[in-house]
Amino acid sequence: MQLGTLDQQSAVRSLVLGEVRMTYVVDGAMAMLPSGFFPGFPADHWDRHPELLDAQGRLPMSAGGLLVERDGRRLLIDAGLGPVRGPVHVSGDLVGHSDSGALLATLAALGHTPEDIEAVAFTHLHVDHTGWAFTPEKTFPRARYLVAAREWTPHGCGTTVPGAPAADVLTRIGAEHTPFDDGEEVFPGVRALVTPGHSSGHTCYVISAGSERVIVLGDVFHTPAQLTHPDWPSRPDLDGAGVRAARERLTAELGQPGTIGFAFHFGDQVFGRLTGTGWTPVPAPALLPAPRAV
Repeated sequence: MQLGTLDQQSAVRSLVLGEVRMTYVVDGAMAMLPSGFFPGFPADHWDRHPELLDAQGRLPMSAGGLLVERDGRRLLIDAGLGPVRGPVHVSGDLVGHSDSGALLATLAALGHTPEDIEAVAFTHLHVDHTGWAFTPEKTFPRARYLVAAREWTPHGCGTTVPGAPAADVLTRIGAEHTPFDDGEEVFPGVRALVTPGHSSGHTCYVISAGSERVIVLGDVFHTPAQLTHPDWPSRPDLDGAGVRAARERLTAELGQPGTIGFAFHFGDQVFGRLTGTGWTPVPAPALLPAPRAV
């Protein structure tokens, strides 16, 4: 199966471009309540697009990490939600449900161990992207943990950041991480784009792959509608103006020839291109089915 649909949790999909293989190591399922997670969307948007929602009227948003393999080296971008099952809250309000915890089993099914990962690069320090960082020991013992300097700044000052992992996890990330700035190459062929807004130093990554490139979008976009409606917010966004600026920067990048996007939360269409009609999925074989359902 080369293409999935937006109303399903993501399969474990892999895209090979030149010498680079990129595989979505799915950790688990999240299903969000549209009105709770996207309160700024027009009231009739979901009525006009029922094809986006699952049978319970929720938006499928998988969690996991993107495994980047090149020349025998392996980078993991983000670390999923971790072994978490139950309701999802933002600022005390119920916004969805989750069933997660399969990332290590998925990695093993792909033939890899945690020791094989050379670096873990975080898009941002929210719970659904840092879940397997420490459990409680360092899950990827050989890996450098890479965090944008701007993303770490509020945590380093002791500021309470909504959506952040537990204090003990933050303490360990603080002690273990390697900081970087916008534009730096954080791994061979992988460059950082620091795109603040969703969080203080949210970071996208540009993966060079021969004549093409893949941009890891992180949480600048949670659903394809935001590609064509950049003013439509997501509930966890920290800074609305910053998000809009980040989206403008990324849509310009996505519009360049030979550019593919990777979106953690776009149902079962995680690889795609920005076209005149919005998000157009790119064929990517499903190596394994979605490991969890909710």
